Amino acid sequence: MIHPVTLNLVSFWRGAKVTRLATHIHPTFIPRLSNDHLLYYTQAMFQFFLRRLLFMLLILFFVSLVVFTVTTILPGDAAQMILGQKATPATLAALRTRLGLDQPATLRYVRWIGGVLRGDWGESLIMNLPVAPLLLQRLGNSAVLALLAWVVSALLGIGLGIIAGLNRNRWPDRLITIVTTFFVSFPPFVIAVFLIIVFSLWLRWLPASSMIDANANFFASLRFLILPTLTLTLGSLAEVARLVRSSLLEVLDSDYIRTAHSKGLPNRWVILRHALRNALLPAISVLALNVGYLMSGTVLVERVFAYPGLGRLLLQAISQRDLPLLQGVALLSAAIYTLANLAADVVYFWVNPRIRYS
Repeated sequence: MIHPVTLNLVSFWRGAKVTRLATHIHPTFIPRLSNDHLLYYTQAMFQFFLRRLLFMLLILFFVSLVVFTVTTILPGDAAQMILGQKATPATLAALRTRLGLDQPATLRYVRWIGGVLRGDWGESLIMNLPVAPLLLQRLGNSAVLALLAWVVSALLGIGLGIIAGLNRNRWPDRLITIVTTFFVSFPPFVIAVFLIIVFSLWLRWLPASSMIDANANFFASLRFLILPTLTLTLGSLAEVARLVRSSLLEVLDSDYIRTAHSKGLPNRWVILRHALRNALLPAISVLALNVGYLMSGTVLVERVFAYPGLGRLLLQAISQRDLPLLQGVALLSAAIYTLANLAADVVYFWVNPRIRYS
């Protein structure tokens, strides 16, 4: 016979976490899922993923329309930018015909999006190179920087948030809150300039530029990645730390945590097995979204440190009015961000029992 306290706990907290809490209090209470339930959960997750995927494709379609429209109505003449001010009207007309700029915008969009679906993203007007290999090369550079910043911000943000939450209204909590609020108040390029002044000009510890030799290995290039990685980390870890702190405080004030303490469970067991698992759920979505931000939102940081990534390529395409390159970078950045949103939704659906069992 199951203890009445265990039944009260089960009726109060419905989800996967109550299984572990109840089994710790009373070992005989171990509910098992049938094969029908597992099949139902698998089908529900597949339907959830399919809905999100269709919604993502719809968003990318509208993004492609916006990108093409904006790049089409930009002031200036792409043919004039390529040939210069001394070009004759005949050569300008010939180049416009070769680039398809004299065709209707609808036809140019259909040809462009059809080429994108086939893997042909066009050719750069300035570099005379295919756009797709350029994007893949710069995407790899941005991925290295984004991955380093994401790992560091996730570890430090979660750690600082837990320390602040467990030391509510004490000096570690106040110090972490002040520091994170300070860094989140400044845009990334201000932090970048500050770090360059301190670590490159004053201390002369690190290089101010991230112009990495293409033949250098990863460990030789790591010294050049410290400042841009630190710039991106300081901005994103503040958000993660503050979210983890507030979520942990909310969980620690929950009734099921007080019930676990009243049953005599060790404080470390309650925090590690129950409080942290529920408090970290909101941080999962933020960390997944940070992937899209770090991959597609590093334009100014890459510009300040002269880092050869997607952001710097985007600025180069805008300044030179390289339409195929500009359209490719913008569409790829939007695809990365929407994929990060899709990953956040799927991961949150899988780890949150209140969504999975509803």
